Amino acid sequence: MRDASAAALPIRIQGVTKAYGRVRALDAMDLDIRSGEFMTLLGPSGSGKTTLLMVLAGFTRPDAGSLRFGEAEMIRTPPHLRGVGMVFQNYALFPHMSVAGNVGYPLRIRRVPQAEIARRVDWALETVQLGGYGARRIDQLSGGQRQRVALARAIVFEPRILLMDEPLSALDKKLRERMQIELRQLHDKLGMTTVYVTHDQREALTMSDRIAVINHGRLMQLGDPVAIYDRPANRFVADFIGESAFLAVAVEDGEVRHEGRPLRLDAPPPRGGRLLLVLRPERLQLVASDPAPDMNHFAATVEGIVYQGDSFLLTARLGDGTEIALRDVVRRDTIAALPKPGERIVLGLNVRDTVLVPDGEG
Repeated sequence: MRDASAAALPIRIQGVTKAYGRVRALDAMDLDIRSGEFMTLLGPSGSGKTTLLMVLAGFTRPDAGSLRFGEAEMIRTPPHLRGVGMVFQNYALFPHMSVAGNVGYPLRIRRVPQAEIARRVDWALETVQLGGYGARRIDQLSGGQRQRVALARAIVFEPRILLMDEPLSALDKKLRERMQIELRQLHDKLGMTTVYVTHDQREALTMSDRIAVINHGRLMQLGDPVAIYDRPANRFVADFIGESAFLAVAVEDGEVRHEGRPLRLDAPPPRGGRLLLVLRPERLQLVASDPAPDMNHFAATVEGIVYQGDSFLLTARLGDGTEIALRDVVRRDTIAALPKPGERIVLGLNVRDTVLVPDGEG
């Protein structure tokens, strides 16, 4: 099989626009995808992420813009000449064919000799941990096995770009999480440039080199998982990825204040417009009445506590009426020491976790 270092192409998307009537599914989209990286297109339903994937695959022709694989312009190139592997959301397997028949189909339409087809099919099935399954019918397979067959079919002709449209959405939670790790390991092994579409934030954080957060056909933020989660570019990104509450803050005389009290920051605040403080449940802490100096503090009243096995979720309300939540791991002495509903508490937020974002989508 081809060396992984030669198995990837960069992708350059410039000004790609696609409208359906008055709705712009893609609005002058610009995005560079590096050779060999695992790029996830993340966004809610209707955000434009699948439309962009279909443009890459050649199934959707944009109204304007440029699309390059390496140095080659691809806008007018039909799907079957783009040389990309594709894994669809519903797998699109042929029920009348065996596993080997499905996996070998891309090679047969390319008129590859039969002996070479058999060799490559065996390699692809071994790669996705389905060695020996070639003679089985599709209806004899579990959901996870069907997903692996679809993946084997996508890689059997050794494409330099692999496109995946929510391939794990039909799997149960446990299998889905296992397949996330397997797909990432397969990407690292084969070295293809991978573009992966999902609306699942945790899936994107788990698998990606970089994440492109998309909404209303526009790129909201591009970055690695840590940057996307810890330093969201705007309210949409902070709200869509993870759990967050938002507090309005004001910039007065060079200081950022909430309810008149100054907040300490480890970075300058964003410029212009209305700013919001992002409060993530896992970043808040219960602190003593004499708070630590490296934290910002918020007085609140406990509303409820939910035990969730490995963690607990405490909900509380601030003086201005904002409901916030604190999540922490359960330790042996944790539950008995927790405050009760109605009690007054002080919540701390470390200065390094005090993140401000512009209100809106940027």
